[in-house]
Amino acid sequence: MRVLLWHVHGSWTTAFVQGGHEYLLPVVPDRGPDGLGRARTWDWPASAVELTPEQLRDSPAPDVVVLQRQRDAELLQRWTGLRAGVDVPAVHVEHDTPRGDVAGWRHPLADQRQIPIVHVTHFNAAMWDNGCAPVHVVEHGVLDGGALWTGEHERLAMSVNEPVRRWRVAGMDLAARVARELPVDVYGMQVDQLAGRDAAFAGGSHADLRQSDLHARVAQHRAYLHTYRWTSLGLSLLEAMMLGAPVLVLSATAAPEAVPPSAGLVSSDVDALVRTGRRLMADRDEAAAMGAAGRAHALAHFGVERFLADWDRLLEGVVR
Repeated sequence: MRVLLWHVHGSWTTAFVQGGHEYLLPVVPDRGPDGLGRARTWDWPASAVELTPEQLRDSPAPDVVVLQRQRDAELLQRWTGLRAGVDVPAVHVEHDTPRGDVAGWRHPLADQRQIPIVHVTHFNAAMWDNGCAPVHVVEHGVLDGGALWTGEHERLAMSVNEPVRRWRVAGMDLAARVARELPVDVYGMQVDQLAGRDAAFAGGSHADLRQSDLHARVAQHRAYLHTYRWTSLGLSLLEAMMLGAPVLVLSATAAPEAVPPSAGLVSSDVDALVRTGRRLMADRDEAAAMGAAGRAHALAHFGVERFLADWDRLLEGVVR
């Protein structure tokens, strides 16, 4: 199957392109949002192929289009003349939770039946007003790079892209409260801006790394801190669990369903997160036991094999 999709979310796409299909990834000269092409910090298989808009136009139509933003359908029609859900089968993956007032949480595709909405968590599916649109849920899958956790550094790790711009969404104000009590290292894009926003992060910001290098660094920390207020479910959290790291998680959105009590602490009480973090700093054995429990849960529920099998069933049903 030839699957057209845009590179929008790196970790999600990394799992998605591990399947047995050919994945067509638009690329534009500046590798901007309309066409990032292949990832540069993840390792993707050769079956993930870059195509320019001109090459897409001159190639056979894809078997299915995976939309992730409203403008993906517009780009498809502009570049190829194909209409998503009419001339070519399509699905729309909804990565995000709804924003704004609750009464305005109607999904942009709620009033049509041609393009199924595929939510990445049951929380998302419940929060959005999906109207008459067909709805599916395919929960996340993450690659297993092995039980890398060592916990040798008595510090907490976070992975957050653009933390200043996404300050309250990512709960960085809450993370700053933790960082005033316990050392916290933050990894990701534009994390160098953190110290200017809050001195609690001074000296604990680390710029972009390749995904494998990032995981190796995170695995050296005693525990992983995840403070997102409003996101479907952070893949960085699942990746940390897959590494075998214990986790300290704000109890919000889908996190309480994704993290078992044995894997760490899920709580809306930031002081409780600090207390548990301090206890793990003093007791590496407890941290190791929590991390092992979290890894076992991640392997059972968020393995990439299950993720790809779910997607194969869905795509086969759409293309049929």
